[in-house]
Amino acid sequence: MEQQPIVELKNLSKTIGKKKIIDNLNLQLFPGQITGFLGPNGAGKTTTIRMMAGLMKPTGGEVVVEGQSLSDHFEETMSKVGVIVENPEMYKYMSGWKNLVHFARMNKSISKERITEVVEQVGMQNRIHEKVSTYSLGMRQRLGLAQALLHRPKFLILDEPTNGLDPAGIREFRTYLRKIAVEDGVSVFVSSHLLSEIELMCDRIAIIQNGQLINIREMNQVEEAHYYIEAQPAEKASELLIAQGLFIEASGTGFIAKVEQNQIPAIIEAMVSANLQVFAVQPFRKTLEDQFLEMTGGGQIAESHKK
Repeated sequence: MEQQPIVELKNLSKTIGKKKIIDNLNLQLFPGQITGFLGPNGAGKTTTIRMMAGLMKPTGGEVVVEGQSLSDHFEETMSKVGVIVENPEMYKYMSGWKNLVHFARMNKSISKERITEVVEQVGMQNRIHEKVSTYSLGMRQRLGLAQALLHRPKFLILDEPTNGLDPAGIREFRTYLRKIAVEDGVSVFVSSHLLSEIELMCDRIAIIQNGQLINIREMNQVEEAHYYIEAQPAEKASELLIAQGLFIEASGTGFIAKVEQNQIPAIIEAMVSANLQVFAVQPFRKTLEDQFLEMTGGGQIAESHKK
């Protein structure tokens, strides 16, 4: 049975003045899946997120959550959405627990048991009764995540969630996010400028440029096979690889060649027969950063949701 999307953007558009900021965006987001949202500065990421979070009305199209349009069923639809923006606001003079109790009062269906449950989900049992002013940035981010999960959202929007965190904090946050997506079947949508982090955190990515989605791809999508080959003299190695019918590009002191694994033994044999010194033959995978720059023509990734 085909999995049903939790969230659908249907021809979502936004015009401000005479400028079309978002142009007919169509995207489906599925349960248990973390989708990364990338785009150069001014591509329309923030506007898209604001419309998805109910903070801005679209000019055209709609955001649909579990079959209901956000515009037509605002309160009911938003009750299924959790949002974390960069550095969530907390009452620092209160404990983490009291902060969660305060936010829980806004929704009568949230019990003390549920608060305990989310505290355990984000691994804060040991510190939850201490004042927020004593928390590190990573702890405050986890408390923000706990707060966003209180009402059991089906859809979680995160805007620059790891901004300012150290590598250990980022890894921790990533672990809890993955756990929540898988265990609770939540669809997670993450906007970030940290491409290396998106690569580790997400199941797939959606790339926006000039208000249009230009690419949606699975992170485990199989690319064409490439190998890094280094041999001396380099000029002779280059000639030999081209003679083998390979497309190559220079990289450092070697070459990136588009080549299948089963061709490698013959290539090594040919290089050895030609008295070349072979230093390296290893699989090469383009980073998400390389792919992003190729797709956007070198556009700068947005550094913050405020830009």
